[in-house]
Amino acid sequence: MTDYSTIDFSALKPLTADEVVTHSFVRDVPLSDGRTLALVTLDNGRDHTRPNTFGPASLLELGRSYDELATRASRGEIHAVATTGKPFILAAGADLSKVGEIPSREIAKQMAQLGHLVLSKQAKLGVPSFVFINGLALGGGLELPLNADYRTVDASAPALALPEVFLGLIPGWGGTYLLPNLVGIENALKVVIENPLKQNRTLKAQDALELGIADALFPSVNFLEDSIRWADAVVSGTVKVERKNTPSKIERMVKWDAAIGIARKMLEDRIGTVAKSPYAALELLKAAKNGSKEECFALEDDALADLIAGDQLQASIYAFNLVQKRAKRPAGAPDKALAKPVTKVGVLGAGYMASQFALLFLRRLQVPVVITDLDQARVDKGVGYIHDEVGKLAEKGRISSDEANRLRALVTGTTDKADFFDCDWVIEAVFEELSIKQDVFAEVEKFISPDAVLATNTSSLSVERIGAKLEHPERVVGFHFFTPVAVMPLIEVVKTLHTDEATLSTAMVTAANLRKNAVITADTPGFVVNRVLAKLLGEAMHAVDSGTSFETVDKAMAPLGLPMPPSMLLDLVGLKVGAHVLDTHHAAFPDRFYRSENLHKLAEYGTLLEKDAKGKVKGFDKGALKILAGGKSPMKETEILRRLENGLADEIHRMLENEVVAAVEDIDLCMILGAGWPFQMGGATPYLDRVGASERVFGDTFHHPPITGVGA
Repeated sequence: MTDYSTIDFSALKPLTADEVVTHSFVRDVPLSDGRTLALVTLDNGRDHTRPNTFGPASLLELGRSYDELATRASRGEIHAVATTGKPFILAAGADLSKVGEIPSREIAKQMAQLGHLVLSKQAKLGVPSFVFINGLALGGGLELPLNADYRTVDASAPALALPEVFLGLIPGWGGTYLLPNLVGIENALKVVIENPLKQNRTLKAQDALELGIADALFPSVNFLEDSIRWADAVVSGTVKVERKNTPSKIERMVKWDAAIGIARKMLEDRIGTVAKSPYAALELLKAAKNGSKEECFALEDDALADLIAGDQLQASIYAFNLVQKRAKRPAGAPDKALAKPVTKVGVLGAGYMASQFALLFLRRLQVPVVITDLDQARVDKGVGYIHDEVGKLAEKGRISSDEANRLRALVTGTTDKADFFDCDWVIEAVFEELSIKQDVFAEVEKFISPDAVLATNTSSLSVERIGAKLEHPERVVGFHFFTPVAVMPLIEVVKTLHTDEATLSTAMVTAANLRKNAVITADTPGFVVNRVLAKLLGEAMHAVDSGTSFETVDKAMAPLGLPMPPSMLLDLVGLKVGAHVLDTHHAAFPDRFYRSENLHKLAEYGTLLEKDAKGKVKGFDKGALKILAGGKSPMKETEILRRLENGLADEIHRMLENEVVAAVEDIDLCMILGAGWPFQMGGATPYLDRVGASERVFGDTFHHPPITGVGA
């Protein structure tokens, strides 16, 4: 077994060149009965906008501090060691910018080994070790306390998580061994795998306490003082720490392997088998059942080194930077000062989608919302849905009963569009037919202010043509949501040739106030997401119509790593919608987009996938397979994938040439946020570069240099 203390870590020195070092400041704190606690405070000297992170220099300094404290403990000078962070922040883990610069697998492994060496020193101090989790604790910032004997948490800590698999990594500084052996395998699976794959969900302080990650929770006002008093009581023996979730021998025998098996099936169903990090984490959690601490730490070293050296991490870092940086500064966004105030929202429509819009505007903007439809029954149903959803939020404790009552009072319904007279923002969510959208806009324009914004949620129609009958087409903008509206983080903001800067600015500011990421696109069929997905679905239907089974098509396209295969995507969006999307793109670009007559027949039939009573897919419907039968030229998986890759590379290249968006990064941002394209793929274009499709199609790459792993 590797002795970490014998490793020469000098090869990591180049990574420290411009590291923002998180320093370790030590001071003694008196306890009762003459005992002393040494308190280590982590602080990188920056304000709260730059959290503490661990690069090599930071880890080495912390390691030296722990070594000195171990020496002092051996002399009887201190009786406990506690580590905490600067105000509101413990640590955000490894410095991702440094991880992205690691030049080889060997250096990557040393970074894993250094983290293990330093953080595990807390178990060898010779006195009890504590971590006072005083705020943000992510990745290695949560593994730091896991390596200690005891943990307290600030009640207002905003986020605790092990998000590594979301980024193409694994918790590599002890998390996959320490966590399941502390809180049980099912809880560990939730934190390590399930939460990161649910839009990177995090834990609150109370969650950490209930799971057993933290032993005690204290309010912010006296968190440090209370934590020190609690540590004093633990050291003196007056407080006994009990951990109800620590796995028993019976739990290990009965639950562990079963939980791993269930998690593996869940992963295969939800994300396929292309993404490497979730499965690597799963294997490490499985090993933690019987493996020793030393054995499991060594497994983490190798797993982390393999992932850092691979393509998927570099693509993940690219994707992470898009979401964290580019999405916050949208390309082409006008000055925010031009935005008009939105003090009342009108929603044209009261169906399911329209009601979701109304609920989102209501919750996020906290302004009056009025909805309308063809008759009072539809209006009442829409208002009732919104009221019910507000009630559910109150029942779950996400809003107070007073706030629920206030939100309900802000919602009104009407069949008279004259009631929209004082709306600053009107969004339509009516049937996807050009004439209908034109007519509802023309009708409502008679009653609203000339300055009011008219937004359309069309997914494929021309926004300019939707506003063609208006006196003020300059106030029309596309505002394309993705379903489910409350969850999906993207809005495509579509600018026509007439859209003025004030309207565009209002749309961008409104999207931000809705807590959505907005990307500005040109007014072109399908905008970004649907145009790319139309190419994918078109190639799928082309192969099926040629005589290829849907199972083969699904399998052929699996290497893209998309959240679901084409058959399930069609089922999700709806067969009629899928046929409409393909028709729209075929009409616009008949030489490049496929139109499937069989898909229209399938839409009339109404079913593609057979499901059980709980909605779980059992297989393909026999009637659907009869409709799709008849093709005489079945295609091989490799042929299908090659056609799709080339088609995507060609279409995205054309979109960039035609300035549908400002840059290639915006294409990938749209696909990640709007279509769930995995972080590990980095969006569409890094994948197309890696597989050679870009070179095959237009003799170049989307990225210079291409986004590949350290060994490439």
